Amino acid sequence: MPDLARTTHTHWPVRNDHCFQRIVLDAICSGIWNDHIARPAYKNLTRDQGADAVRICEDILSGKADLAQMNRQSLIWRGKKHQNT
Repeated sequence: MPDLARTTHTHWPVRNDHCFQRIVLDAICSGIWNDHIARPAYKNLTRDQGADAVRICEDILSGKADLAQMNRQSLIWRGKKHQNT
């Protein structure tokens, strides 16, 4: 996804791998992912969480999921952005 963010999907709000991971994992957990999943996440996801992560990534790639909105929500959960910004 980072490669796409730098080429064909330049409208995406993030570019780095760890940002995509944060957004997707926070979405799975409906909050800050590392409050729910031990680090490293890739070793500690349940089968269902892994399947959810793949589905979310596919939805982002197809445009079914709004990456910008997901990023805003992730930042709100983390106290880095206000609800109305």
